[in-house]
Amino acid sequence: MKPALLLVDLQNDFLNAGGLEPPAGEVVARAATLLRGFRARGVPVFHVCTTVRAGGRPMPHWERAGVRACVEGTEGHGTPPSVAPVAGERVFHKTFFSAFGVPALEEAVRAAGIDTIVVAGVHLHGCVRATVLDAYQRGFTVVIAGDAVASHEPLHAAATRRWLAARAARFLPVDAILKGLSEGASGAAPAVAGGVGVAAAHDAWPGWRRTPAAERAALLDRFARAIEADAAALVARTAKETGKPVRYGAPEIERAAALVRAAARHAGAVDRAAGHGPRARRRPHGVVALVTPWNSPVAIPLGKIGPALACGNTAVWKPAPAAASIAARLAALFEGTGAPKGTLEIVAGDAEAARSLLEDERVRAISLTGSAAAGAVAQEIAARRHVPLQAELGGNNAAIVWSDADLDRAAALVAEGAFGQAGQRCTANRRVIVDAACAEDFVTRLVNATRLLAVGDPEDPATHVGPLVSVDAAARVGATIERARASSRSVIVPHRTAPPAPYLPPTIVLCDDPSAEIVQEETFGPVLVVQRAENFGLALRLLNGVRQGLVAALFSASVERRARFLEDAEAGVLKLDAATADAGVEAPFGGWKASGIGPPEHGDGALEFYTRAQALYG
Repeated sequence: MKPALLLVDLQNDFLNAGGLEPPAGEVVARAATLLRGFRARGVPVFHVCTTVRAGGRPMPHWERAGVRACVEGTEGHGTPPSVAPVAGERVFHKTFFSAFGVPALEEAVRAAGIDTIVVAGVHLHGCVRATVLDAYQRGFTVVIAGDAVASHEPLHAAATRRWLAARAARFLPVDAILKGLSEGASGAAPAVAGGVGVAAAHDAWPGWRRTPAAERAALLDRFARAIEADAAALVARTAKETGKPVRYGAPEIERAAALVRAAARHAGAVDRAAGHGPRARRRPHGVVALVTPWNSPVAIPLGKIGPALACGNTAVWKPAPAAASIAARLAALFEGTGAPKGTLEIVAGDAEAARSLLEDERVRAISLTGSAAAGAVAQEIAARRHVPLQAELGGNNAAIVWSDADLDRAAALVAEGAFGQAGQRCTANRRVIVDAACAEDFVTRLVNATRLLAVGDPEDPATHVGPLVSVDAAARVGATIERARASSRSVIVPHRTAPPAPYLPPTIVLCDDPSAEIVQEETFGPVLVVQRAENFGLALRLLNGVRQGLVAALFSASVERRARFLEDAEAGVLKLDAATADAGVEAPFGGWKASGIGPPEHGDGALEFYTRAQALYG
């Protein structure tokens, strides 16, 4: 193998246009890591830019839309310093989509004896796709750096990824590519789960759906009691495997058992169709695929498993690799209830395993909790396969704190909501929007409240802020903080010291620019952004001014402001005088905008999603 790296369109105009998934800062950071690795190994690097010459005409669709971008000599045409070319690296200028539209690129690649091309850049659905197809057509082996490509059309990108992976290229993360370079190979093939679990669940479904609702509910009640009896072991394992402090692990187990019991109470609603004339009943789907993250490895899965089984479905669960041992323990507890074989199956593996599960034609509904990128993949699959999708995709949650609130109480609750569990909660307080009249005072109180949160061993009951789930996660969040610092944001770190990675100390970033990356993107770490608002109307615009809308909160004594917040806040969960973190058991839980797809979880949403309506006549 003789590889080369091809960086496509990592230009400021594309990166700063907004809406990229992954965010521009992250994709540039991953591309920079890849670039450094190739340079260190002496592997050829080629840069390709879209270039509009001064006075020249852009692509026709740009011209029709009035777009004037990537004009030679402008800042927008340039690239961030971390991925900019250096002496000895050739740069090619293209007008249209494919890098191979420049004949000199192919000549240079062939002259260097290259047989494998590694591609990173933007946009996956456009210029990257066209470049990959042309490279494939010319006989090159193509590898796409899956975490170093981005698109502002994530659904289109998900379809592109699936289509290219089946035909023209392999997708591998940057780390696997660099490891492959060191070992003289293009990287190990990802493991993909087989269909054994789906087959077992499919075979079990006819018997399970005919099981009386009372028996399904009784089994779930036995499961809830088994979870409670094993609570200490589950809390300890969660702390050890994921770094979740035990002070948060114990309430999670209580919540998980409560979710299972709540689901059992809905079991009797299935198949109920009383009265004469046209009437309706609810029927289970069949095999339901459940994909869950590591941060709440008991409550999130059981919030799906409980209602899926209560409604007469069988379930195939794909837990996050970081929580695999916790999933195995839960599966053993479930087996101990006497559940029929195949009622609940587990599929192990990574994102490719999840994708394989969702593609299985025997899966009749999908429930997923994960990232926006994972949601786009699931949405593309569900739309193509015509199956229902329920997806909870995180939240860039904000609390508004007004000057008439109890500022000490607000600071304490927001600090714990932001930094508890190292900010690794989908409901964590990511932003706080403060009345400008009290902003300086509130930040002082916030810093003091943050200092009271203990950073340390997750197995210590006193700990609020444990480690991030991995060194890579700590590096990603740390890089986001450093980009904010480099952009002249004021960064406050209340704790003087913290343990080494994967720990990060709680960090407060003051940023009034609503378009800044640190404001717009969910960090999923111990980072809280403070934004000032001169009036309440601006506060609401800042609250709603991000793509996501999971949880929003207000601290204010004003009846008028509370009413306006409840009327205008664009989020699926609203709270008064409380931080955004945490949620109840029976209330619907789901996000608006980019935070959710399909019916909410829990409460009535569970019955809506895990069954389908059927009308009866006669």
